[in-house]
Amino acid sequence: MTPITTDTLSSSPDTDLEVRALSVPRELSWLSFNERVLQEAADTSNPVIERVRFLGIFSNNMDEFFRVRVADVRRRILLHSYARDAQDDEQLMQDIQKKVLQLNRQFDRIYRDLKKDLTKKNIIILSSDKQLTKFQSQWLKNYYQENIRPHMAPLIVHPGMDLATCLNDDLFYMAVEMQRDNRIEHAVLEVPTESTSRFILLPGSSSESGASKKFILLDDAIKHCLPEVFEGVFEFDSIAAFSFKMTRDAEINLSGEIDQSIMDKLSKGLRSRLSAEPVRLVHDEAMPETLVKFLRNRLNLRSHDSLLPSGPYRNFKDFIAFPNVGGDSLEHPALPIVPCRAFATADNVFDAIHAQDILLHYPYQSFDHFTEVLRQAAFDPKVTHIRINLYRVANNSRVLRSLCDAARNGKQVTAVVELHARFDEANNITEAKRLQSAGIRVSFGIPTLKVHAKLCLITRTEKNGPCHYGHIGSGNFHEKNARIYTDLSYFTSRPEITREIEQVFNFIDHSYRRYPFKHLIVSPINSRERLLQLIDRETEHAQAGKPAAITVKVNNLCDDEISLHLCNAAQAGVEIKLIVRGMCTLQTQIKDSSENIHIISIVDRFLEHSRVMIFHNQGEQEVFITSGDWMGRNIDNRVEVGVPIYDEAIKQRIIDLIEIQLNDNCKARIIDKNQSNPYTPKGSKRKYRAQIATHEYLLQQEQA
Repeated sequence: MTPITTDTLSSSPDTDLEVRALSVPRELSWLSFNERVLQEAADTSNPVIERVRFLGIFSNNMDEFFRVRVADVRRRILLHSYARDAQDDEQLMQDIQKKVLQLNRQFDRIYRDLKKDLTKKNIIILSSDKQLTKFQSQWLKNYYQENIRPHMAPLIVHPGMDLATCLNDDLFYMAVEMQRDNRIEHAVLEVPTESTSRFILLPGSSSESGASKKFILLDDAIKHCLPEVFEGVFEFDSIAAFSFKMTRDAEINLSGEIDQSIMDKLSKGLRSRLSAEPVRLVHDEAMPETLVKFLRNRLNLRSHDSLLPSGPYRNFKDFIAFPNVGGDSLEHPALPIVPCRAFATADNVFDAIHAQDILLHYPYQSFDHFTEVLRQAAFDPKVTHIRINLYRVANNSRVLRSLCDAARNGKQVTAVVELHARFDEANNITEAKRLQSAGIRVSFGIPTLKVHAKLCLITRTEKNGPCHYGHIGSGNFHEKNARIYTDLSYFTSRPEITREIEQVFNFIDHSYRRYPFKHLIVSPINSRERLLQLIDRETEHAQAGKPAAITVKVNNLCDDEISLHLCNAAQAGVEIKLIVRGMCTLQTQIKDSSENIHIISIVDRFLEHSRVMIFHNQGEQEVFITSGDWMGRNIDNRVEVGVPIYDEAIKQRIIDLIEIQLNDNCKARIIDKNQSNPYTPKGSKRKYRAQIATHEYLLQQEQA
């Protein structure tokens, strides 16, 4: 293959063909990732309750996929309906729907198997209200009256109603059909999962041993009491209900008056999301065809929109919180928190960071160390200024509390709040107002760029003048996520790094200025140039007969130029190993192109989220941690920051951690050209599970 350079990428007529030959559509690659999540639900080596929860994760992921990715393809089809480009998108939509149907069939089969496995553990999910005993039936009717009925408010569908604008795609519903003589009435019932539990634990009758725990789903409880919902208001000879869920386009329109504030525009955009066009209707496969047609017409679904018949239950995302009533053995045992010796042995957090660079690895180590840094900074008289980027934060966030405390203590506090963090926009608007009320200077970043960098900079007056303490990480400042996402947090007082962190904050305030970054890799200023330089340097070393290697861990790899440079490097002899959790559009195993690139993906009990880059550099390895994936949006259209690791001990720790992941033979899948997700073969090796091995390694390191 002729090497592709930055110049030829934009000028060569053959480049587009080469890119297509190397690429997998990102939508199909994402579905392949969610299939890996489904594999975890099917994996009998996982505790059974954890497997049920993976079904919930799969379902939640699929909702977001339709809101974002499918909605985008749909918009392209509508916009280019008379252009040739639409043919490619229409074919892609067909491929998506085919794959989704295949995954739905797998999902239904796995759920049936899981119910059997739960039954073996004396946990029974009733398939319908028909399985209730007489005692349970009466108990459930009483339960309905006390706990469910107060939250039931039927929507009666009338000819002038725009049904789509009345529904919320975070919820799911039941389509009700009432018949009397030849007259049919339709209604829609919201299943009130936000007000009452989805999983109702039934009492045993006096004749039962009590060993088994029986659940009925809220949906089936409503079906059991369905006549009572409408009796006294409607007369009917027969009544039936079938569950369905609608998914909308999640794109927010930010058009508006030029003098509108970004917060006002976004608030208006969020309201428009509530009335955005539906892109998917998932319904009970037992729903009569006439009722399906009725809903389709009422929701104004088009031919490219997805109608997906499936099992009787919608909103499986609630299964993320499926209760364990069967004992500790049905869940993963909790891993003890690994202490951080550097923080634990210092008088205060600033002494700890001043003495040495510190790396934390969540969730194996505690996020409390970061919140403690902010807590001490809030009242330390030497601290003068705190700057931080906020993309997503937890409810009742201790991070925000400390920032407010700092402002009340007279510190200068600057918070860059990203209002465009998808699905967290409303929460971030609320928190931004709260911060402003506390006297904090709130910046909304750069209108054309999302600020996704995970930065914090604390300025402290010390003996020799102002000293900066910086944080750069791969994850959000979010207490809850830090317990389930694997992320790296790097603390340093190195002047060469902290000066450039300060420049990033200056750039966010004054994006028209250009700042020189000699150490940090900053999107969109120098990321693409630096990444290509680092890859091409390894290529040159290989061409000169020198050892060369690239090892990268990211969430997503979806950039044609990066992929082409990686293929050139591989063909030159660079050893390339990639760990890509989610989307990977680089197609592997292509002769004379990508057959020397090895890619794996790990899906396990924690969500892999850290991002690491390692370049061999003739034995003087360069190691970076970063907030950005290898995607066009992260490289060119967001503010992202990667930091080089100069501390030799931390550098070696990161290299070791990545090597642990590359050796996984339990939860690692190979990303092959067919996106078929085969597990890494064990061969004669002992089982090696990277997340467990990581915990053991960190314990050894901190105790050494």
